[in-house]
Amino acid sequence: DSYQSEIELIQKQITVADIESKGTPVIVFTDIGRDVDDEMALVLLSSLKRKHLLNPIAVITTLSPQEDRANLARGSLDTVCMADVPVGIGGRGGVADGVELEVYEADHAMSSPSICNSGIGLACQALESVPPKSAQIVCLASLSDLALLIEEHEDLFTSKVKEVVIMGGVMPLDSGDTLTPDTAYNNNCDLPSARFVYNKCQELEVPTATLSRWAAYGCPIRPKLMDELAKTKHMVAANIRRKSKGSLEQLWNKDGQDEAHGGGQHPKEEQGQPGAALEKVVRPPDDPKREKLPARCDVKWFYKTFCGTDQVPKELPRSIWSQVEKLNMYDPLAVLICDPSYRELHFICEAKVVNGVSHVVIGTSESATGVRNRMDLYKEYSQLFVDALQESLHEAEMPLGSEKNPDMLIEETNKIRNARNRAA
Repeated sequence: DSYQSEIELIQKQITVADIESKGTPVIVFTDIGRDVDDEMALVLLSSLKRKHLLNPIAVITTLSPQEDRANLARGSLDTVCMADVPVGIGGRGGVADGVELEVYEADHAMSSPSICNSGIGLACQALESVPPKSAQIVCLASLSDLALLIEEHEDLFTSKVKEVVIMGGVMPLDSGDTLTPDTAYNNNCDLPSARFVYNKCQELEVPTATLSRWAAYGCPIRPKLMDELAKTKHMVAANIRRKSKGSLEQLWNKDGQDEAHGGGQHPKEEQGQPGAALEKVVRPPDDPKREKLPARCDVKWFYKTFCGTDQVPKELPRSIWSQVEKLNMYDPLAVLICDPSYRELHFICEAKVVNGVSHVVIGTSESATGVRNRMDLYKEYSQLFVDALQESLHEAEMPLGSEKNPDMLIEETNKIRNARNRAA
């Protein structure tokens, strides 16, 4: 039957994890296509995979339309030479039936028979392939799917997972005896699931590591980095820059200014790029088009967060890209802390011990971002981005998944091969 076919497909894609040679097995839950930092997280993940620090064994897409997100994840993984990493389709991520949120366009997004229809099934098969207490689960999105995984497969989760890494946030550590999720966007998407995940992890004595928005604020990137990455001519980098800049410029044209005092256009979430966020922060707190954006995220917050000022201009400028001083990359930092050496080198962890198990939080307030040295961290992960993009373009062979879309990376790869042939 179709379910058995799914299982057989998953089993073909998953091999027994070799931790010594490939690194820590990692399962990623992502709402890629919502904003560019999810895709940047996959780029950084490919760098850590090349260094044999992390071994991604499954990527699960969540948040409706999750099928479109799976297509984008499949194409993105293929372009950075992670065609061997299976992709599964998760749930709606707390989004009501009939509602589909935005997925940005990308030439490398592709449908593929290799995408598993059962994200939970893929996650289970991935966990079964690894030794006890060896896997990390990384949540860069709503915690709905992880909650379902724990609820339906508690024994498997407890026996195989050594840590859950969450891009989100928690209430102050001294506010109670246990960790409680706050109103961060990923939590807010499905707050009951977020509470369930934190409660069960503490009950089952599975450690958690939460990276909050304060950590991202503690090490923002400059728009110039997007420009530099695009110079690699990698299709993912070019698309990420185009989406970041385009959303800003579209928002800040004359029509956008008129909208800014009474509405917006295509709302995105708190964790997105500034242009996407502002389309929602200008709306009243009770406007349903803000979706799950916390009430604290208003226009003043936007200017302070992305433009480095508390002053909101009376008239909005026609173009904003040149005025943006910083962009916050949340999800790549969450991937980076999966490796203990990077975590220890660049971050300060605060811990809360529950049932004898330490649960760490990076970034507990505006003044305690959890970042040791922002310049050192910025240089570190900027180089990881560049290395991943450049090395994927210089692979001797096309990515395995490229056969699903013959046009993917052919132009750039042919240029490199032709140059090598001429040199020879």
